[in-house]
Amino acid sequence: MVEPSCAELIAEAAAAPVDGWGFGWLDGRATEERPPWGYARQVAARMATVTAALDIDTGGGEVLAELPQPPPLLVATEAWPPNVAVARRTLRRVGARVVQIAPGSRLPFRAAAFDLVTSRHPVDTGWAEIARVLRPGGRYLSQQIGAGTMRELSEAVLGPLPPPATRHTAQAVAAARTAGLHVARLEQATLRAVFHDVGAVVWFLRKVVWTVPDFDVDRYRPQLERLHAHIRAEGAFVAHSRRFLIEAVKPTDGPA
Repeated sequence: MVEPSCAELIAEAAAAPVDGWGFGWLDGRATEERPPWGYARQVAARMATVTAALDIDTGGGEVLAELPQPPPLLVATEAWPPNVAVARRTLRRVGARVVQIAPGSRLPFRAAAFDLVTSRHPVDTGWAEIARVLRPGGRYLSQQIGAGTMRELSEAVLGPLPPPATRHTAQAVAAARTAGLHVARLEQATLRAVFHDVGAVVWFLRKVVWTVPDFDVDRYRPQLERLHAHIRAEGAFVAHSRRFLIEAVKPTDGPA
């Protein structure tokens, strides 16, 4: 069997859809270790105990869609229009309402509306807005992208980069406290990611846009060809993602 060429792999990945926030297209082509805390399981356990919950940056609704016991009121927000349509279809089963919002805008909900707010891999965390919509005693649970995630891949395309200035856990903790929340839990993990062909790299960069913010196949074709040669010689390209889990509580007796 003739192996596909670099150009064929790139073209296939460039044409593949990247809607939603699922990564099934990478099955058999790339792997990434999962964080040890089991975010979806943590979310499901908390959702089963509350009456009103909000999921921010829901993507295609992949996490909420698996809830075995959704709360009576379940709302999700999403800013990217293609994902909004996917999420609305996906979340009908659990009775969630999907609200499209503009990036960086205020949450269109009244104060103290939710017992629980969740978010997996938010683009930005609006701590003040989260604190506002949480009821006293309510919780924010989020799995976030850590500083320097996929740095090996970013540098393979962009060249050497300065140390990361954002997405540090200390910054998240400080911002939560400034918003009046108490950080009850913080865990971190470094996870091995393995790409088995350059098509997987292209598809990943199209989907996870902050890895190479100006990614374009034609602009970076020489770098992609070098990655293809590396994968053919070494069997894979290895990078590392960084994740952290943060859980913050709104005090019942005023600011923390």
